[in-house]
Amino acid sequence: MKTALSIAKVVGFVYILSCILLYFIQEKMIFFPEKLAPNYTFRFQQPFEELYFSTPGKTRLHGLLFKSDSSRGMIFYLHGNAGSLRSWGEIAKLYTDLHYDLFMLDYRGYGKSEGTISNEQQIYDDVQFIYDSIKKRYNEKNIIVLGYSIGTGPATKLASTNHPQLLILQSPYYSLTDMMKHNFAMIPAFILKYKFNNNINLQNCSMPVVIFHGNKDEVIYYGSSLKLKALFKPADTLITLENQGHNGMSDNPYYRKVLQQMIDKQPS
Repeated sequence: MKTALSIAKVVGFVYILSCILLYFIQEKMIFFPEKLAPNYTFRFQQPFEELYFSTPGKTRLHGLLFKSDSSRGMIFYLHGNAGSLRSWGEIAKLYTDLHYDLFMLDYRGYGKSEGTISNEQQIYDDVQFIYDSIKKRYNEKNIIVLGYSIGTGPATKLASTNHPQLLILQSPYYSLTDMMKHNFAMIPAFILKYKFNNNINLQNCSMPVVIFHGNKDEVIYYGSSLKLKALFKPADTLITLENQGHNGMSDNPYYRKVLQQMIDKQPS
């Protein structure tokens, strides 16, 4: 009996210690940035412009603006949790071929952007600050907000407090809390600093929302989008990509076809 009690105490101690450790290192488990040298030269086979933004806290953030031959507006793209614009920029042609300019942001600590991510509100503030700057170049009624994977959180938050033409979400989660419960049920939800409540923010989006999600997604389970669908307005749409995993959506012919149709419906 004493041995069993001692083992239980050790297991409990290890569990509590693990939760404390997870709290303090969770940024390293959520975000996987690729850092680029300030003088790194991007090489893309289409016109683009490097943009720098100095936040109110004087952190310098970096983005790329890809130009379409005949622009109808701009797509504000918030990418996933790994890499940098060095690789994310490779998908730009898909969107500029739709006759929209494409702006991509590297979050703090990614690519040429300075600083480090330390909390959820910081991400929201950065994205809103840059969105306000971009609106000086484009009329908001001609802006589409697009978020992929981890980027769906700040994208949905941004759309919920602004008035873009359309919100497109690729492989969104219901919330990061829901994701953690789904994947790591033993970890208490309260230790998660990053909630990214798409379920709440989606309900405050006045523009049409289009969700694309692969039903074979091995990272963000497809049921996340089915839960979000239950919160839809009549104008919102869920597009299921059959046999699509988490990566490679931009190369999916059906995604490209439906995206083209959605874009063509947008007023110029």
